[in-house]
Amino acid sequence: MNSQKITKPTVISTFSGCGGSSCGYKQAGYDVKLAVEMDNHAVETYKQNFPQTPIYHGDIHNLTVEKALEITGLEVGELDLFDGSPPCQGFSNAGKRDFCDTKNQLYNEYIRLLRGLKPKTFVMENVSGMIQGNMKLISKDILIQLKNSGYDVRAKLMNSMYYNCATSRKRMIFIGVRNDLNIRVSHPKPQTKPITIKQALNGYRSPRIQYSNNEFVKSIIHKVKPGDSLSKYHPKGSYFNYRKLDWNKPAPTITRSGYGQLIMPDNRIAEPEELAILQSFPKNFKWVGKPSQQVERIGNSVPPQLMKHIALHIKNQILNKIN
Repeated sequence: MNSQKITKPTVISTFSGCGGSSCGYKQAGYDVKLAVEMDNHAVETYKQNFPQTPIYHGDIHNLTVEKALEITGLEVGELDLFDGSPPCQGFSNAGKRDFCDTKNQLYNEYIRLLRGLKPKTFVMENVSGMIQGNMKLISKDILIQLKNSGYDVRAKLMNSMYYNCATSRKRMIFIGVRNDLNIRVSHPKPQTKPITIKQALNGYRSPRIQYSNNEFVKSIIHKVKPGDSLSKYHPKGSYFNYRKLDWNKPAPTITRSGYGQLIMPDNRIAEPEELAILQSFPKNFKWVGKPSQQVERIGNSVPPQLMKHIALHIKNQILNKIN
């Protein structure tokens, strides 16, 4: 019998939201030592699902490296993986894409902690919009700063629908390995074919059945073909974010303000529990608050299955080679 103690890889998750990333890391066999989040409702949801994980409930600007080490009981350089998804609204194609938006600068706080903690690896996630237009300048600056922090870094656009998730959600994933470890960075290859809404729900139906109160939606929804945006049926092309789902395709990206905008094929509103399953959250994940708050948490989250596959890849291809 092997008496050697098997330890789980350690991770700190910043901008952790309701816990999409943490869910993925735990499924991949990681020990989440600390979560960092300032949104009250996100923290409440996180605590419901990860009661054993310490959470720093506050502004990341105020979290020092020393405090993070104190909470986790780790030393500088000991952490296996440092995770973070700085708020993406400023980069989003749906937003104003303002270069000076303070939301676009929070990556500096991530990098500050990265340089102080000196983890073996890191993962930083953000929206695909950060590599378009003027936002390319910020993307380039992020890459330069990450490399200057002492890491071999690669960035790749990944779509969650190829990683056991029934939602098409493109995200820019930065992965880094500390230079002294002499291991080259790589990303996981696509793992699955796109999963359809019908396959993901597998007969599940929300106990809450509601139909849209929006007059235009009510007047047109029976004529809308599955998969179509309602903008095709509006005289001015409005309602672009409103879409009727198709049983035989993955769902489109779920947005933080999307409650009531995604309509099930049987013409009712897609409820939070259903959207959470499509986003690859486990069915026993606990959601609190109003439906609109729950969908905001889902829309802001990293799909757990996407992060699980990234975490497994890092564990197998990097961490297992150095531990």
